[in-house]
Amino acid sequence: MRGRLWRASNPGLSEPRRQQLVDELMAARRAVGQAKKADDREAERAARARVHDAKVALGERGPVWWNDGAPDYNRHLVANTPYRDDAEPSG
Repeated sequence: MRGRLWRASNPGLSEPRRQQLVDELMAARRAVGQAKKADDREAERAARARVHDAKVALGERGPVWWNDGAPDYNRHLVANTPYRDDAEPSG
């Protein structure tokens, strides 16, 4: 998204647990929108904390869930990682 890499959810989560966390994430995101619409900064802070907690539990933020020693390029620009496309344009 916008040239950045984003970490995938932990594939080791059971499907019921993953779905529970995704449901919480979506509810928390809706709460952020409702708080912003109501101009309630405290509620927005609390909702954003819920979003963060759900993303950590999903493995999208926080400690890495893999153990092969590969670096974490979460939120890095693709152009600044080994995943960049160095292919020359043909023509």
